[in-house]
Amino acid sequence: MPLDGNGGYSVRRYTLDFDWRAPRTPFGATTTVSATATQALSRFDLDFAGNTLHTVTVDGTPAKAVRDGDELVVTPAKPIARGGTFTVRVAYTADPTQRRHRDDAIQDYGWVPTADGTLLSLQPDGARMVFPADDHPSVRAPFTFRVTTPPGLTAVANGRLVGHVRQPDGRIRWTYDSEHPLAAQLVQLAIGRFSVVNGTGPRGLPVRDVVPDGLVAGTEKYRSLTPEHLAWLEQRLGPYPFRRYGVLVGDTDLPVALETQSLSVVPSADLLGDQVGAERNLVHELAHQWTGDSVAIRRWSDLWLSEGHARFYELLHSDTHGGIDLEDMMRAAYEQHDQWRHDDGAPAEPTEPTLFRQMRYDGSALVLYALREKVGEDTFDRIERSWVTTYRGRAAGTADFVRLASHVAGEDLTPFLTPWLYGAHTPPMPGHPDWHVEPVEN
Repeated sequence: MPLDGNGGYSVRRYTLDFDWRAPRTPFGATTTVSATATQALSRFDLDFAGNTLHTVTVDGTPAKAVRDGDELVVTPAKPIARGGTFTVRVAYTADPTQRRHRDDAIQDYGWVPTADGTLLSLQPDGARMVFPADDHPSVRAPFTFRVTTPPGLTAVANGRLVGHVRQPDGRIRWTYDSEHPLAAQLVQLAIGRFSVVNGTGPRGLPVRDVVPDGLVAGTEKYRSLTPEHLAWLEQRLGPYPFRRYGVLVGDTDLPVALETQSLSVVPSADLLGDQVGAERNLVHELAHQWTGDSVAIRRWSDLWLSEGHARFYELLHSDTHGGIDLEDMMRAAYEQHDQWRHDDGAPAEPTEPTLFRQMRYDGSALVLYALREKVGEDTFDRIERSWVTTYRGRAAGTADFVRLASHVAGEDLTPFLTPWLYGAHTPPMPGHPDWHVEPVEN
C-alpha cells in the first residue's frame, strides 16, 4: 500500500465526535486532528475515503479541501511554519455501510454492521473509511472518542471510559480516552446492546469484556481464561504493555478476529465452539498486544513480525493445552514453505494482494521456530523478551529484529535469517535433517 500515510507533519491527537443514529444509517461526524509540522507546509494530505465531506478548517479558518482518490488534500489559508502546531477540523456525514474486500484472510473490512449497532475492522487500511487520518501502521497518536447514541445502547472504544452523560433529548454521550497512542488500523469503536463484564488479570490489571446481551453466559467459559492467558504470555514476553485488556465479542459476519489495541474483537462463533480453537484465537490476539500493537511494524513488509509472532505463541500455547504438537505443525508448514514462497512471496517480501496470506501466519511462525532451533530455547526466549522490551511503544522492522537477535545471541544471524526471510527457496531446518519441502506446483 504505497500511498498509505502522509509526510510533513506528526499527529499529536485525534478527537472523533460521532452522532450515531442507527445501523446502516448515515450520521453527522467531526474529526479533529492536532498536529505539528515537521516541515514548512503550504498544503498537506489526510487519508480519507468515501463519506460526504462538508467543511474543513485549519486553526478555525476555512481551508481549501480537494479529494484525490483516498487522499484529502488540504490547503490552509496561511502556510504553516516548520515546528508550528495546528488543528484541522473535518466535518462530514459518515457512511457506516462502507466496506472493502481483500482476497486474503481479512476479506471484508471497514464498518461492520451488527443487528443493533456496529463495530470496526480496519486492518489494513480501513481507517480512512471512518475518519481522516495519517493511516500508516508505524504512525500512532492518542485518541479521544465522543460518541452519542440512542438510549439503551452502549458505545465502547479503545482505552478508558471517561464518562457518559444523558443529553437533553435523552440520547447518551460516551467519552473514551485511548490512554496510549495507537495506529489508525487498531482503532475500535463499537455500539450495541452490550453488557460490560469487568474482571481483573495479573497484578490487578483491569479486564473489560464487551458482550452482546444474549451471549454473556454462552461465551463466559472461554472469556474467563483471559487472566490465565495473560499470565502465560507474561512469563514469556514480560509485563502486559497497556493499562487494560478485554475481548469485544462480535455477533456478526466478522471473518477474522482482530487485535484492536486493548480491546480485541473476536467473532462470537469462535467463542461458542471447541476450546482448542477458541484458545488459539484468544491467545493469538492477546499476543498481538505485545507484538503488532505495542511494538508496531515500520512498514507492511514487516507484517511477518506481527503475525508470525502471534501465530507462534498461539501454537506454542496450544501445544500444551490440547492442540496439535508444535513440532508437527511446524513440519507441516515446512513442507509447504516453498509453495507459499511461490504463491505469497517470502516472509518479508509480500506483495499488496498477498499481504495476509498463509506465509505471513504459519510461514512466518516457521521462521521464528527455525531461529529457536538455531540458537536454542533459552537464547530465543531472551531475544523475544528483549524485542518487546526494547521497542515497547515504538515501531520496528525486520532489520531491527535481525540486529537485536544477533546482539542477544552473540553472533551475526544475518547469514542465517536472510534466506529464511527473503530467499526463493526454504533453507534447511536446523536440527531436522529429515524434514523436506514439497515440490512447487504452478
